[in-house]
Amino acid sequence: MTTKHTLLPRLHVLLLLALTLLVQQTASAQQTLTKVNLQELDAYYQKALQDWNVPGMAIAIVKDDSVIFAKGYGVKNIETGGAVDANTLFGIASNTKAYTAAALGILVDEGKISWNDPVQKYLPYLQLYSPYVTENLTIEDLLCHRVGFRTFAGDLLWYNTTYSRPEIIRRMRYLEPSYGFRNGYGYSNLMFITAGEVIEAVSGTTWENFIKTHFLQPLGMNRTYTSVNDLKGVDNVTTPHGFDANGKPYPTVLTAWDNWNPAAGIFTSVNQDAQWLRLQLNRGTYKGKRIFSEDVSRNMWNAHNPFPVSEKSEEINPSTHFSAAGLGWMLTDYEGHKIVAHGGGHEGMNSRTVLVPEENLGIVILTNSMSSIMTPIANYTIDQFLGIENGRDWSAFYLDNIAKDKKAEQETLDKAPKKTKKRQEKPTHDLAAYAGTYHSELYGDATITLKGGKLALQLVPAPTLGGTLTFWQHDIFNLDWKNDYALLHPTNVRFLVGEDGGIAGMRLDSDNPDFHFDELKFEKVK
Repeated sequence: MTTKHTLLPRLHVLLLLALTLLVQQTASAQQTLTKVNLQELDAYYQKALQDWNVPGMAIAIVKDDSVIFAKGYGVKNIETGGAVDANTLFGIASNTKAYTAAALGILVDEGKISWNDPVQKYLPYLQLYSPYVTENLTIEDLLCHRVGFRTFAGDLLWYNTTYSRPEIIRRMRYLEPSYGFRNGYGYSNLMFITAGEVIEAVSGTTWENFIKTHFLQPLGMNRTYTSVNDLKGVDNVTTPHGFDANGKPYPTVLTAWDNWNPAAGIFTSVNQDAQWLRLQLNRGTYKGKRIFSEDVSRNMWNAHNPFPVSEKSEEINPSTHFSAAGLGWMLTDYEGHKIVAHGGGHEGMNSRTVLVPEENLGIVILTNSMSSIMTPIANYTIDQFLGIENGRDWSAFYLDNIAKDKKAEQETLDKAPKKTKKRQEKPTHDLAAYAGTYHSELYGDATITLKGGKLALQLVPAPTLGGTLTFWQHDIFNLDWKNDYALLHPTNVRFLVGEDGGIAGMRLDSDNPDFHFDELKFEKVK
């Protein structure tokens, strides 16, 4: 904000004032740098890695347009080893969303699109749950999680399926809303997949190629990739890890989900991604070259979809007063500073990017674990740079809260009344009655086959998703997934009986925080 005066100062006074401010800013930056002990931060990171039982991670810190810290910790694979360094490649998952938003920003700068353009202008085949929403959905709506879907709605459409991005978009018409259009918050990967298709329709090139030519090449990010398939033959790539039943990490495999790339497809290192942080903190300029405009930067960092600060968040961070979705970013405040951040969760790899624009500070944390170590590390690092006295040991704080939650959960289970009723010994129908093809308008087909006295499920759009069924009770079977993917949780298959007494449908019941299996309303095909 500027203040207008009736008398303008003389030119030399303005120059002196500018010089004074520059000296003060430089001195302030140097003071911050000398105040933060990077060796102590390094030791904190190493201890956190051990305390959280994370196989490996890497961290980079950007301050005043310089990478002042970049280091790897732990191993790439908990079984085979291999040291992680600052050039080790990780999946940044949903931190990709900021790249997609900025790509659309470039098209805005070029005058090819407007933020408020209806998406259907570029994707005529788009249909959602309401004609009004379909016609009025804008490019901005795609990027700030306010379309009407609950968080992670429809994600099974991309997870291990053979569906193309246009096919995923076509199937979204069958997704039901959970709140009014632009009247709530629901984190949506599908909207960013749609945004990627807008980029392709307008630019005439793929999302992957657009990201490479407009960001990766100008920023010198020659070891950053836009697909798992691009990693073949590339060295220094980490291994994702899941958690076993005892909470111990185990190595798993990377799966190529090219249909979700605009939402979460980028693989990079902290040394490489630090260049992206420099571009962001410089509001679209990198080494003097303008990549996107300051107007685009400001629009991405504006609060487009505010949502409530929870009571728990207020308790943890009393200085936080707002939370909102920007465009490809999440926004909040902390200790009087605006925080621009985002997290990422790939199958077996979690990450976090945090920007503190007023301090010209950026932090990127990449891990090969599905733990939440990134948030406390980012918080602790910010505290050091803001000079928070007697700040919280965020790593110990989060671990303590996790332990308390687990204890409370176990106490609840222990207090629950034990079932004494004798369990049913066999299904209500012959096994052959459950076999057949089941159809979901949203998802497609699933098959139940009977072979060797055993039932087996196969989700047709996802060849690797299926498994054998073991009877539990009534018309409910336990599903033993044939592939041990880190994002899959225990799942039951519940068969529905029709009015004629025969099997009419089935549902997949899973307490899975990442996927809504209840959306797949399978009806038996007669």
